[in-house]
Amino acid sequence: MWTADKWTDYEVLDTSDGEKLERWGDYLLIRPDPQVIWTGDRKDKGWKHPNGHYHRSNKGGGEWEFFDLPDQWTVSYGDLTFNLKPFSFKHTGLFPEQAVNWDWFSDLIKNAGHPVKVLNLFAYTGGATLAAAAAGAHVTHVDASKGMVTWAKENARSSGLEEAPIRWLVDDCVKFVEREIRRGNKYDAIIMDPPSYGRGPGGEVWKIESSIFPFINLCTQVLAEKPLFMLINSYTTGLQPAVLSYMINMAVVKRFGGHVESDEIGLPVTASGLILPCGASGRYVGD
Repeated sequence: MWTADKWTDYEVLDTSDGEKLERWGDYLLIRPDPQVIWTGDRKDKGWKHPNGHYHRSNKGGGEWEFFDLPDQWTVSYGDLTFNLKPFSFKHTGLFPEQAVNWDWFSDLIKNAGHPVKVLNLFAYTGGATLAAAAAGAHVTHVDASKGMVTWAKENARSSGLEEAPIRWLVDDCVKFVEREIRRGNKYDAIIMDPPSYGRGPGGEVWKIESSIFPFINLCTQVLAEKPLFMLINSYTTGLQPAVLSYMINMAVVKRFGGHVESDEIGLPVTASGLILPCGASGRYVGD
């Protein structure tokens, strides 16, 4: 498992009975986690004194209960600074497990020996965008949500990257890639974090089971002749690491050469020493 174990501002303190206790900078949050199917002792005092607790409803969804938590605060990872705020469906605007992928592709960008153009699709609040830009890449950031792109720009300002070569676009990712193919634009690397289900700004429907493989094939048409890397993240139960490898091999390796590795990504748990699984990633590297 690829483990994001270099954080200082974030920590999974403990896990028990469907929930995880996390430290986000100076604040403690309790959030549900479907992977936590065990029961622990809950010895950490943070369980009794959190700043926020997301209670999942039996009917689906849930709601936050707050105890002295600001509307917004920041955490840092290296030179990157992220603005956090709790919003619907338990999220804070950051997936800290992705830091293990940021480190991986940042090294590739820094050692490429040439300018690198990165396309970040379903780019959310810009964690990967900022990591790639900080490593020296020119980044095109695409997300269907105007609010998420605005948030990503705020993170860029907080990270001192407001003048970095980042192109910010509110667009449907499939339609954007189709237009880039017609324009003849090419990218050295592609990052994508596709949702299980979503709608584009024009009501376009995305269902990952039927959409992801055709989309990967589509994206190969905007890759440079000698791609540097491709990263595909999955938080969908059915898309296991092996499935990511199969799709990337069929769509990308067959066309460009190179190799692919896929694995689970996770976060260390301080109380138990376990690694909490947090999804899967497929990593392609060109020859």
